[in-house]
Amino acid sequence: MEKLIERIKGELLAKATIESIDPLEPVKVRSVPKPWKVLGTGNYAAVFYHPEAPDYAVKVYAPGRPGLAEEAEVYRRLGRHPAFSECYYSGPDFLILKRLQGVTFYDSMKRGILITGQAVEDIDNALDYARSRGLHPHDVHAKNVMIQDGRGLIVDISDFLKEEDCSMWEDYKKAYYHLYQPVASRWMFPVPRPILETVRKGYRLWRRLKQ
Repeated sequence: MEKLIERIKGELLAKATIESIDPLEPVKVRSVPKPWKVLGTGNYAAVFYHPEAPDYAVKVYAPGRPGLAEEAEVYRRLGRHPAFSECYYSGPDFLILKRLQGVTFYDSMKRGILITGQAVEDIDNALDYARSRGLHPHDVHAKNVMIQDGRGLIVDISDFLKEEDCSMWEDYKKAYYHLYQPVASRWMFPVPRPILETVRKGYRLWRRLKQ
């Protein structure tokens, strides 16, 4: 762990460039020092891994973006659960997490990989567990949940301290059971990214108008 922390501070933080232009859109990673790789991006942070430490994910917050301390607290409350990652170390602008292996629901639809009903149930159960730990699941959507060997995982828990209601997961489940599952049970096909992005942005606009 100490060697990884040294690499993060001396290589990743020193040479990676992360920009957050719009808090409602994923951050942009402009440069990454070799051999670090980008695992993904969220609205406030980017996630990296080092090939010599493949079991760890390093989440680096973009300059000026809040939430790191809150995310560390969420992981503290969650403890160990098979559907969630774990936080091994919290720095001033990065977290070292257990790396979850899988494919997001979003990428599953894009690549034509079946999203199982078991994975959806697993995520439901994990969210109930989070509530039992005094948390409030928030911002749970197709880019923040994964499927691995048919089982569901939750990737991003950074907003679980927010107390306002969030219906994103319930909305997704309605679309899953009423639209996705009836079609996927007969015919699996990849959905082009432009269509997925149109649906995502249309849903976001609908939520704004609804509120």
